[in-house]
Amino acid sequence: MALLCIAGPALAQAPTPTAQSQPAQRQPGTPAQPGTPARTPGQTGVTAPASSSPKVDPAKEAAIRHLMDITETSKLGDNIAAYLTGQVRDGVSHAIPPEGVSKFMETFNQKFSATSPGPSVADAMVPIYAEAFSMEDIQSLIQFYESPLGQRMVKALPDVVQKSQAAGVQIEQTSALKVLREMSDDYPQIKEMLPNEGGENAPGAAPAPAPSPTNK
Repeated sequence: MALLCIAGPALAQAPTPTAQSQPAQRQPGTPAQPGTPARTPGQTGVTAPASSSPKVDPAKEAAIRHLMDITETSKLGDNIAAYLTGQVRDGVSHAIPPEGVSKFMETFNQKFSATSPGPSVADAMVPIYAEAFSMEDIQSLIQFYESPLGQRMVKALPDVVQKSQAAGVQIEQTSALKVLREMSDDYPQIKEMLPNEGGENAPGAAPAPAPSPTNK
């Protein structure tokens, strides 16, 4: 949640995968924690939907939405939608003839816009902010992001995050390829998956992962 505010503008970029939460490990000899009732025979294990979030005080909600506007995190829903639309276009361009892509995307965009409006994402973020930060926290963050330094951070951070992610991917990818090449003698079947030493991908090899698209 610290990143949610410190890297506020960067959150208005594109979705990033989130790790699935792991169940807590219980030490031997300690009692189980209450919360999940035992299932009786015949139950499917499907739980009821979680209750809706508590209603946020209107004054606090207004402050949160103002913070989201000045940090541009209120654009997150629109940017996710644009990113997903691009992914769909790339996918269908390999599945249907080129002359049919435009018509397909026109229909898709109409239906997608009607069923997944961008403001819904911002609405979902309000209670998350409200739970993590007090009214005083929100007001202090607004004061910072309305300052010259805060506005400079809003404008610069997306580019900083993109370049940092690209640098990180390059470093980790180089290390991973080194290990895979060392293992290829024992596992010759992976050799065809690896790029050539010059950096070009081998036939059939997956392209290098690219940084998440950013909102410029």
